[in-house]
Amino acid sequence: MKIISATFAGSSTRVAGKPQRKLPEFAFIGRSNVGKSSLINMLCRNGRLAMTSSTPGKTKLVNHFLINDQWYLVDLPGYGYAKLGQKGRDELKAVINDYILGSEELVMLFVLVDSRHDITRIDQDFIRELGEHGIPFGIIFTKGDKSGPNVLKAQIEKDKEILSQEWEEMPPMFESSAQSGAGRDEILDYIENILKSL
Repeated sequence: MKIISATFAGSSTRVAGKPQRKLPEFAFIGRSNVGKSSLINMLCRNGRLAMTSSTPGKTKLVNHFLINDQWYLVDLPGYGYAKLGQKGRDELKAVINDYILGSEELVMLFVLVDSRHDITRIDQDFIRELGEHGIPFGIIFTKGDKSGPNVLKAQIEKDKEILSQEWEEMPPMFESSAQSGAGRDEILDYIENILKSL
């Protein structure tokens, strides 16, 4: 897939406030500071599309970006950010759950996982909830350029092993790097194939 146009279409905290035009939605989520905004900007080849920050927890809204006038890329707030405090975490969780459980246009949710570390308990709990609610999801391992190829491969295999203890059928998985652009074609081709099948 070639991305010809990517434009900001609106922010919301509730499904009722998202863009009125009904189009397929592909959403991206992960723990705070997993590299979500950088990945979105890499996919769209636009360094200023999603707001990136070295400070975790910057995304507090559900942000819709209209891609090729055909589908929405949805940037969701990060989960599990401890420094927010319980009240802040509860508020963000309400925003996330309202969208994930309430958007009828959501086709696929990509869960981003930092490829440098073992998949966390927070990630596993979140993925389990997706399974319980029947939300289609895939996993994108981010920051693939930060480790050597052998270390990266070993870490992803370890994460797959952790996940296989709970999942009989593994979700689609992708490796990515916002720096090198690795994974861009695979992720966009996967989205394109889903769009063709709709």
